Amino acid sequence: PPGTGFLHLGGLRTALYNYLFAKKHRGRFVLRVEDTDRSRVVPGAAEGIEDMLEWAGIPPDESPRRGGSFGPYQQSHRLDLYKRASEELLEKGAAYRCFCSPQRLELLRKEALRRQQTPRYDNRCRHLTPKAVAEKLSQGSEWVVRFRLERGAEPFQDLVYGWSRHEVADVEGDPVILKGDGFPTYHLANVVDDHAMGISHVLRGTEWLTSTSKHLLLYRAFGWDPPQFGHLPLLLNKDGAKLSKRQGDIFLERFARDGYMPEALLDIITHCGSGFTENQMGRTLEELILQFDIGRITTHSALLDLEKLPEFSRIHLSRHIENERLRQELIRELQLLVERVYGDQHVDKEVLEKSYVERVLLLRKGHISFLKDLVSCDYSYLWVRPSVSREQLQTISAEADEIGKLVTGLLMRQAAVLTVEELNKDLKSLQKQSRETKYSSMMKLLRLALSGKQHGPSVAEMMVTLGPTEVCERMHRALSS
Repeated sequence: PPGTGFLHLGGLRTALYNYLFAKKHRGRFVLRVEDTDRSRVVPGAAEGIEDMLEWAGIPPDESPRRGGSFGPYQQSHRLDLYKRASEELLEKGAAYRCFCSPQRLELLRKEALRRQQTPRYDNRCRHLTPKAVAEKLSQGSEWVVRFRLERGAEPFQDLVYGWSRHEVADVEGDPVILKGDGFPTYHLANVVDDHAMGISHVLRGTEWLTSTSKHLLLYRAFGWDPPQFGHLPLLLNKDGAKLSKRQGDIFLERFARDGYMPEALLDIITHCGSGFTENQMGRTLEELILQFDIGRITTHSALLDLEKLPEFSRIHLSRHIENERLRQELIRELQLLVERVYGDQHVDKEVLEKSYVERVLLLRKGHISFLKDLVSCDYSYLWVRPSVSREQLQTISAEADEIGKLVTGLLMRQAAVLTVEELNKDLKSLQKQSRETKYSSMMKLLRLALSGKQHGPSVAEMMVTLGPTEVCERMHRALSS
């Protein structure tokens, strides 16, 4: 990927398809940072990309950080290689030095636009004699290296788009392959590195499809065998517009920070695309590898509906809660979250005990999309025991003590089978045993004793989630204070 910015959902999808292909065919997934456009390089971006691939659970086998047999894996550290390659093309006559000034190129561009044509270089320096070149070099003129585009581009079989061929020499000027600052352009660097690193397959965005014929001409000029190319259709918003990087809300850092599960992201970006034998929600990475089939990738753009992400998240969070090993990680994470959010509100140690936190997780499975949902206002009653006095409860009903006894008695009898439906029925029949307290007042009293609040989830839901021991403890505390 380019070292020009952080990884966004489109980049993650390209990386994921490469990862799935490599794992499916027992190959190696290589991360190479293409940071040769010095005007656009962002400090820290290369590290950020690797951090995010590791966070997403698809770490590369070879990369700048991990190393490998074909390093270095950052193009800015491989400049000698590109210099030698461009010299080889110059000697063969497949490339030439171009001395045109930026001003001349700008004039060509403006003139083309004025005529409503696509700007292209007019190949002027292609025709310089060796004598003219030597003269310009002796005068110290600045130059770049351009590749001589010849007609006769061969058709190639793309893994996704099938047979393709673009007669680039008819529509483009000769491209720059080595710039004045000694840095290569994408075209040269990629061809040289794919060859030097023994790359067998390249899966990249469909925007490179028309450049592939140009790259194949470069392979031919060097006398090298090219890898196989597969171009992936665009990932678009569900309305068909491009994913906007400017909003900043498609970068992985944002999803990681906001508590999204990487599995949910991998699931949604493959669910909206193609390339799999099945397409149900909730697939794990193992299932994605198993079901991946490059022959099934269609050329339609993939439409991403991010509004469905919480639903994907809920499915994957439920799966983690059900899994004994993964649940232990969630318990630790939730304990830390509670301490961070409610730490200054005297959270009782009992409320952070593993067994209690685990109960909460198992009970709210399927109701929450994010772990952080459990520390939202609605769930604060789980973690902060209310300070409610007997007097406060008695202002709601003079029968506060009797109601407390009735509720504790009920819970002691039925601790094993607590469900919201059963409990609602039982609370209605309990109310009939009180002499003068209305049902609404009884609910108000119980809500206050259990949460210290006037609003929130239903009383039955609170009682089920807190569990009989905690409910009895809270009733007892309120009535004896």
